[in-house]
Amino acid sequence: MANQAPYKPTKIRSALDVCLGSTDKVLGRLIYVKEGAREFSQFTYIEKWASDPEFFDISPDLTQQLGYQLRKPKNKVDSCFFLALADTEPDAWGRRVIARAHAKERAHNSALAPLTEIDYISAVDDFSRIGALRLQNDAGQFLRNAPEGSRSTPAFIELEKILLASRAVEMSNETAEDLKYLQGKGTSLGGMRPKCTILDIDGALSLGKFPSVNDERCVTRGEVLALRLATLAGINSAQARVVTVQNQSVAIIRRFDRTTENNRIPYMSGATLLQANRDEEHSYTELIDVMRSHCQDFSKDARELWRRLVFNHLITNVDDHLQNIGFLYVANNQWQLAPAFDLNPFPDKDPESKTWLSEDTGPITSIQQLLSQASRFELSESQATAILAQVISAVKRWKEVAVTAAVGMKPHELAAFTPAFEQAF
Repeated sequence: MANQAPYKPTKIRSALDVCLGSTDKVLGRLIYVKEGAREFSQFTYIEKWASDPEFFDISPDLTQQLGYQLRKPKNKVDSCFFLALADTEPDAWGRRVIARAHAKERAHNSALAPLTEIDYISAVDDFSRIGALRLQNDAGQFLRNAPEGSRSTPAFIELEKILLASRAVEMSNETAEDLKYLQGKGTSLGGMRPKCTILDIDGALSLGKFPSVNDERCVTRGEVLALRLATLAGINSAQARVVTVQNQSVAIIRRFDRTTENNRIPYMSGATLLQANRDEEHSYTELIDVMRSHCQDFSKDARELWRRLVFNHLITNVDDHLQNIGFLYVANNQWQLAPAFDLNPFPDKDPESKTWLSEDTGPITSIQQLLSQASRFELSESQATAILAQVISAVKRWKEVAVTAAVGMKPHELAAFTPAFEQAF
């Protein structure tokens, strides 16, 4: 028997430019490599950006130096991209749509290669990619960028079409047309729930969140209620309202990483700021320690974060992982806490946070625990007590806010959410 040649895995190498916002300013070069199970990326700043007076650290795991820096994922759930770039990857819903569309194509073209991580990050629609980082090929074209004079982000009036296409994906009876319509229009903000970026009635970039076929309660109304209550509690929160499409409640949430002129604002998640890998457990006090050197107004942001923790506890929002905290770039290499988003009351859960309060105290299980750590968040005892009173006053009005036109809860929906809002009173 002839000796067989040793197996040599296929090597994939892709190169892209990373650019900043609508100025088309090239920041650096991204290299992606996959060889068998090995997968990693490299990035180098270009000299012009590294010496630019407006230079800032686009990702805290990148140092201001010339020459390629290496990023290897620590495990299967970790990203192979530097963390601020990883923040722009599609979430679980977006990946599902991309993977379904690819599978349908492979059914008709067996020569089509399997998807890689560079395929997923490249498949995000350029116009709606979170933050200000953009990807450009060697021909100078932004990836998934609509031709001039057209748009890739659907308008508000297309909500019904998006809802029906999303529902088809959930029911596993989607058509190739459904997938083509949805592909790239997902988001990096969120999880497995169906959603799509849209242009609101006034043209502002927004996020449409749809009910899932698996919902046992009206999750979309619950999220909008939480966001509007948060504003009432003095928390800087994403603007949100509920609209009805095909007798379904759709949450419309304004994107906060764009200016009123639709210019892009650099963004990073709390996990990225902390340089936390996806399977690591961290605490809010660890995040506070890092915020001290990165936030333009640290004391203001620290106090705001504590207010949010109180609010989360009082509405039983236990999906408080660090990807659900964001930061927006200000200037001079300084950041600020982004508006609150992804606030969801869980009436079927015990009020115990996913992220620990501190390494000493463990997860948040009581208001007293939060009060005991208030000084770590730049708060005196009297300031913390005043914030607590304001948040409690707002949360106690949950039924009043729930029945407003912007939320529109029905009596049976109020009953379903009662345990989330009244466990502390």
